Amino acid sequence: MSSSAGPDLHTLFQLFPPSSYLREFDVVPADWVPEPYHKLLVHEHHMTVTVEAHHGSLVDVKVLEEKRDGDSYARKILLALQSNGRVVQFGLVRIWLPYCSPAVRAEILSQKTPIGRILINHNVMRRIEPTEFLRVIPGPEMMHWFGLTSPTPTYGVWRSSIATGSRR
Repeated sequence: MSSSAGPDLHTLFQLFPPSSYLREFDVVPADWVPEPYHKLLVHEHHMTVTVEAHHGSLVDVKVLEEKRDGDSYARKILLALQSNGRVVQFGLVRIWLPYCSPAVRAEILSQKTPIGRILINHNVMRRIEPTEFLRVIPGPEMMHWFGLTSPTPTYGVWRSSIATGSRR
C-alpha cells in the first residue's frame, strides 16, 4: 500500500484557476461546518457513497476539464443525481496513475464513473482522511451549476488523503 500527500490548494488552483467558479474561500475547522454540510463532509467515508445516501440517488460524473502531466491526472468535475440531473457536488481531483491497476486507470480515464464508485467496484482499499474544510462563496459558474440566484455560502472538504492498494 502506498500513501502520498495530495497537492496543496495553490497547486490545484494553478491547474484549474478559480476566477469564474469561486469568488472567495476560507479554511474553517470541522466544527464550524454547519448541517447539512457537516454530515456530508466531516467523515472518513467515500464522498460518492455519502452524497448518494444523502440524496437517495446514484450520481453521474461530468468532467468539465482535465489535465495530464506524466503520471498525474487531474480533473474538474460535477456530480449530478441520476434521478433528476441536479448537480450536487463540484470537485477538483488529482490522482497518481501508477498507483492504480490498469483496469482502474482505464476506467478513471474513460470519465464515465465517479472515482469513488470505481474504487469501490474494483475493491480497492482506501483510507480517507479529511483534514481541512472550506467555506466557499461561489462565483458565477458555480452558482449556475447549483442553480443559485445569489452567492450563497457553501462548504467543501480539502486535502483528503487516499491511500490505495489492491485487496487480496
